[in-house]
Amino acid sequence: MQPTLGPLSTTWPLPNPAGGAVLTCCTFAPAALRADDFARHAVQPPENIQRSVAKRQAEFLAGRVCARESVRAVSGLEWVAPVGDDRAPMWPAAVCASITHSDNWAACIAAHSDDWQALGLDAETLLAPERAQRLKGEILTPAELERLPSDDAQAALAVTLTFSLKESLFKALYPLVRQRFWFEHAELSSWSADGQARLQLLIDLSERWCHGVEIDAQFCIENNRLLSLVAIAKN
Repeated sequence: MQPTLGPLSTTWPLPNPAGGAVLTCCTFAPAALRADDFARHAVQPPENIQRSVAKRQAEFLAGRVCARESVRAVSGLEWVAPVGDDRAPMWPAAVCASITHSDNWAACIAAHSDDWQALGLDAETLLAPERAQRLKGEILTPAELERLPSDDAQAALAVTLTFSLKESLFKALYPLVRQRFWFEHAELSSWSADGQARLQLLIDLSERWCHGVEIDAQFCIENNRLLSLVAIAKN
């Protein structure tokens, strides 16, 4: 019988190391979900997850199992991240972390807060050109639209990348500013094929995180999946 979760991996897939951070990932199979999976993995799902479809239950389980391993690796704590009032995962005081899942794959990155102030991780299946064309106006700023490549495949990659990086940026900054912001409040100012990228804020979120601040990011592409990371150093 196929297990719901595949083996855990801590191989670092991104181009730049993030010293002290641990990224744990695994595949998951919603069709294989069994009634006792949460109990066997010692994960207590919230009520809304218990009522949800198999895919949502499996991705929640996979994300929490990956998160427990990453948090244990950096802090020694056995921690199954509860869901906060804002629906975001809650982490131990000495840890910053981020969970993502996409297309039957889940991951969590965690680090000690002495090393990193915030982490934002996001995975997205690469958009097909037709879907990217439909979504670009919701994701890209006017300046980003002007810079969009004319080649359909490259344009689809740029739209996917912009979406993912802005998701990672939100995940990294929200715990610091406790203020929601949207796609139009940040801009992808540059990116290169070697996985380097830079974002710029277009909104004042706090005294530190204000309009014009630039933030480095990175990404990689494997198996038609784009993974992006915004890691904000302690200082």
